[in-house]
Amino acid sequence: MDFNLTESNLEIQKLARDFAQNRIVPIVMKYDETSEFPWEPVKELGEMGFLGILFPEELEGANLTTVDYAIIVEEISKADPSIGLTVASHNGLCTNHIYMFSNDELKKKYVPDLASGRKLGAWGLTENVSGSDAAGMITTAVLKDGYYYINGSKSFITQGGVGETAVVTAHTDRSKGAKGISAFIVEKGFEGFSVGKKENKLGMRASDTCELIFDNCKVPAANLIGKEGEGFKQCMQILDGGRISIAALSVGIAQAALDHSVRYSKQRKQFGKSLSEFQGIQFKIADMATEVEAARLLTYKAAKMKDEGKDFKLAASMAKYYASEIATKATNEAVQIHGGYGFIKEFPVEKLYRDVKLTTIGEGTSEVQKMIMARTLVEMY
Repeated sequence: MDFNLTESNLEIQKLARDFAQNRIVPIVMKYDETSEFPWEPVKELGEMGFLGILFPEELEGANLTTVDYAIIVEEISKADPSIGLTVASHNGLCTNHIYMFSNDELKKKYVPDLASGRKLGAWGLTENVSGSDAAGMITTAVLKDGYYYINGSKSFITQGGVGETAVVTAHTDRSKGAKGISAFIVEKGFEGFSVGKKENKLGMRASDTCELIFDNCKVPAANLIGKEGEGFKQCMQILDGGRISIAALSVGIAQAALDHSVRYSKQRKQFGKSLSEFQGIQFKIADMATEVEAARLLTYKAAKMKDEGKDFKLAASMAKYYASEIATKATNEAVQIHGGYGFIKEFPVEKLYRDVKLTTIGEGTSEVQKMIMARTLVEMY
């Protein structure tokens, strides 16, 4: 395997890195403190093509690769994981679901606005009664006179408040279990569709997370994605790809934790010498660097396999599981290296420490990833 990034990959990396460092870093704490959505940098990301990374030019996308996607998410997340999450979820969930499984009419209607960033997308799978057990959702959709009437709610929805287009799942035939779940495109403004409370979160505070409420929400029958009963299967495929982006987000956090730790350890002096001269700190840095590189390689491998049309499900789960766990470890070590300063908001590692926890939960918890990996491996033997 060629471990080198192509010239095109490197150009994308520089573009994303420069934007992140120049446009995002200076405003990170403002949005973290207020929990406001960072409309200005997100709009600029749309103009750069970074909200339509995976989609063809005829649908106003950037027509880039999954490897490019991972690179962009990593670089943005090094500056602010909240905005990295916005890029990852907008591209990989709502927009990608419509692109992968809708008919041409729906693609042409919805993807251009999403891929260009004129509108943001939300993806409604999780409910307060069904987290890891996604098939246990209770939201229903009933077809009557050319419309589906959706009743229920969705919880912890990224871009739920700021998104204008949402992919929403609901039971169209509860007796069939997961095979009775269907997916729909719902627009803000549809009768019976409203946004509930905005969540007050530990981390990722500039990423919009809200409840979606459906009270006889009237959705045109034409907005059914694929066929009735295909929604759950569609979602599982979407999550496979989404795990690559969360792995990349995790790598970005872990790399940022390492970068800040090395710089701080060289500047901070104790007992007459810099922290970087103490073997205990050196060992922490060595472990962090090795684990970040391993996580990045797993992530790029999964992305490359997806680009090549190979079965990437196992690789994506491995990357997501490992990268999120080592990112959690890296931020913990970064705070420890910073000592008391790691507990202070003036130092970036404090925010990374709060933001990182979502990576072991979103797109399937670490425990779910291990279940997927084990089942896949058993089936292979």
